Amino acid sequence: MPILDLKAQYDGLREEIAVAISGVLESQHFILGPNVSALEREIAAFCGTPSAIGAASGTDALILALRAAHVGPGDEVIVPAFSFIATADAVSILGARPVFSDVDPDTLNLNVAHAASLVTPRTKAIIPVHLYGQPADMDAVMALAMRHNLLVIEDCAQGLGARWRGTRVCAFGDYGCISFFPSKNLGAYGDGGMVTTSNEEDGRHIAALRSHGSTQKYHSDIQGMNSRLDELQAAILRVKLRKLEEWNEARRQVAAMYRAALAGQERIQLPYERPEATHVYHQFTVRIENRDAVQRQLAEACIQSIVYYPIPLHLQNMFQDLGYRQGDLPVAERASSEVLSLPMYPELTLSDIDYITAKLIEAVSLVAV
Repeated sequence: MPILDLKAQYDGLREEIAVAISGVLESQHFILGPNVSALEREIAAFCGTPSAIGAASGTDALILALRAAHVGPGDEVIVPAFSFIATADAVSILGARPVFSDVDPDTLNLNVAHAASLVTPRTKAIIPVHLYGQPADMDAVMALAMRHNLLVIEDCAQGLGARWRGTRVCAFGDYGCISFFPSKNLGAYGDGGMVTTSNEEDGRHIAALRSHGSTQKYHSDIQGMNSRLDELQAAILRVKLRKLEEWNEARRQVAAMYRAALAGQERIQLPYERPEATHVYHQFTVRIENRDAVQRQLAEACIQSIVYYPIPLHLQNMFQDLGYRQGDLPVAERASSEVLSLPMYPELTLSDIDYITAKLIEAVSLVAV
């Protein structure tokens, strides 16, 4: 049982994808073409933001947002310690310092109370991550940002379509950063990303940054970079975007089946879904003691599972010069030893879930002996 079955998704879209790709090939317009422009408008409308700007990857989306926020050497940016490396790497690439906050013990999203204790005169921005598809507490994040005049950059790589109190993520902060990595809820057939903005002027600035600082061909007004969403990927993503709400709801139904099958299993901690949130279950992540042994047992039963993430960011080797030590952020550190993501995709059936959960319960029982 794979962690993700993209072939099953493709089988339902084969003809539409072929038409979309053929249209691009016939047009011979491969860079910043009409599909990129159309997808930018469609994502902006989907998220409820004034504008959206395509980028080459989700990591580049973070870098472009930080550059638009004028983050650089001497600045600090607060990030959760439990996330993919790109959340913090984008900060340090620009010469700024990532300041790691511990996470909430229930959701594993940013612990805003702890983040508030980390604010200094050098703090420029805060990056909440909508981990595993569940929105961070955006009421608390925005209140903290307002108190300290901080910019908010939402890391929406795993949360596209998720809602906090009915409003979709990407619509709260100054910037929202989306990844179209193939495994995401809305995934391309290669890399890709997008930045949403709450300000159209910022959108024009980011559009220039992503194309060598140019708004007119061969005229570069600011220092930019080359980070353009591919036209072929945009055409594919436009087809898939029409299915995203349906797929996200199917993921929620799969999560409900997991919950029903695992109810009452005291050794298996199920993901907590906040009542204010609409979780889109990019991952269905449980927490288990003796996680590694359980994972080996699942592998023997031909069930793929993945640890997102085995090392919290503050303990990554690349950040060792920042002075963090084991024990500094205990919730993130404990999570890294317990989390295990199970197969999650819209096409999973009840029989699939029954098999996975039966083997998981068996594995947990075996390693507990």
